[in-house]
Amino acid sequence: MFVALADPTRRAVIRRLGEGAASVGELAEPFTITLPSFMKHVRMLERSGLIRTSKSGRVRTCVLNRDRLSLVDDWLAEQRRLWEERTDRLDQFVTHQQEDQ
Repeated sequence: MFVALADPTRRAVIRRLGEGAASVGELAEPFTITLPSFMKHVRMLERSGLIRTSKSGRVRTCVLNRDRLSLVDDWLAEQRRLWEERTDRLDQFVTHQQEDQ
């Protein structure tokens, strides 16, 4: 999932899908890359489980998989908590060092 989210184009697609489902054409519109190149991004997001696609006729529609994205959110929340604890301890250490001097 993190490899898929590492690319700014794919992150923009995820942001857009946060507003609701969209066709591949709608998603590709703001980008200056070819449709085949854009489809590589869509496939990467689909393989990572971050989006689901369905095809109706010639239109492929993409939908954000919020359950899968919540795994990333949970992991980030845990990392944030760990780093906040570490920075709090560092702050206490520095504060006590300054008081001792």
